[in-house]
This record gives sequence, C-alpha cells and structure tokens, in this order.
Amino acid sequence: MSKIPQVSATVDAGATAPGISPSSAPGPRGRRSAATLPGRPRGRPRKLDSELDEGNRRRLVIEGAARLFRIKGFAAASTRDIAAAAGMRGGSPFYHFESKNALLYVVMQEGMAQAAQSQQAALDRVPADAAPRERLRALIRNHFEVLLGPGSDFIPVMLYEWRSLNEAQREGISELTGAYEAQWMPTLRALHEAGALKADPRTARLFIFGALNWSVQWFSQQGSQSLDGLTAQALALFTGEA
Repeated sequence: MSKIPQVSATVDAGATAPGISPSSAPGPRGRRSAATLPGRPRGRPRKLDSELDEGNRRRLVIEGAARLFRIKGFAAASTRDIAAAAGMRGGSPFYHFESKNALLYVVMQEGMAQAAQSQQAALDRVPADAAPRERLRALIRNHFEVLLGPGSDFIPVMLYEWRSLNEAQREGISELTGAYEAQWMPTLRALHEAGALKADPRTARLFIFGALNWSVQWFSQQGSQSLDGLTAQALALFTGEA
C-alpha cells in the first residue's frame, strides 16, 4: 500500500503482538458526586480495568491509540492521552506494550492485518468468472472502506506516521503492504492485456494506490459523495469505464 509520507511513528521487536478529521480527541470522563448521580442505568455497567480480561484490555488500548494517533498525531499524543482514549488509568496501557513506539507499530500491524482480511473476503465474494473490471471494482471499494469506512483509523495512521518508523519497522510494514498490493496485480495485468488499462501494471499500481490513499486528506463523511460513488469514479478514471 504505497505510503503518503506526511506527519510523523515506531515499534521495537519487543512489542507484544504481531469524514477524516475529527475535531477533538476523546478525553477522560468527568466525575459526579453521589448526590447528583442518576438512577441505575439500563444494561450492564462498564467494566473496570481490573475486570477486563487481558485480550479486551489490550484491544481497548490498540483501538484507543489508533483513534488518538489519527486525531492528534503520534508525537502530540501523550501516554496520559492514550490511557484516557482507552478508558484506563495513566500507566495501564504500558503493561501491555513496552513503549508508545511499540504501540504505534502494533497499530499499523493491526491495520494491515484487518485490511488484508477484508480484501480477501471482498475478492472471495466476486464470482470466479467475473470480468477483471469487476474484480478491480471490488478491490477499490474495499480499499475505500479500509481508508474511510467505520473504524478506519488504522491505515490513515500508517500513512501519516510512516516517517516515524525506524528502518527495521518500515521493512516489517512494507512486507505487509507488499502482500496486500500483490493481490491487485493479476487483475491489473488482465486489464492491461485486454486493453482496458493502458499503463504498465506495476506503474499503474503505484498511481492507483497514490490516488486512492490521498482520499484520506479530502473525503468527508458529511459530504455528498458516497464510497460507492467514489468507487465508480475511480474505476472510470483508471479504466475509462465505470
């Protein structure tokens, strides 16, 4: 997944596991005195840190950090911010991760793992005898979902914070992005052989990912354009036919 070098990220080998611009980062919840507490709320109360199992606590940290790194940027996000975003006490996130850098790297790994799983599922839904253009449509639509859909903090963080990774970490993420992009090549070659894609497939891949990834800079969930609409326009741009 070709990168957009931009703002500012990293992981040690010791990590414990493998609308675009929100206006403000989530903060810690305020407290109210017992005299002003409302009646008993419906449903189960939120679990305390001590009541969450290891996997759930770790997941809260990763998701909260991804959201925060996207909103504030990696450098500006403090460890206290990360704890608040995950709904935890100050030092709790770093029981699970060696450092903020290690956490950032895991956020990127998690994003690519989710993207790869989603992409494979999208390809599996395309009939085996479908035209290459329909396979490209499925790939583009899924990529927009990864970049811009619900819970889409992970990959934009990777695009924004690529420069903050050290060399070893970049190599690790590059292996994941390379595998993700490689699944596009049979479709691009088929389109090229059919005359629907004029550029060399490898060069076309770079242009395509550059264009799609840039949408994180300008797309707004509150705008008039849907992800299906974006997909049709991208397909028309790359192949001349929506």
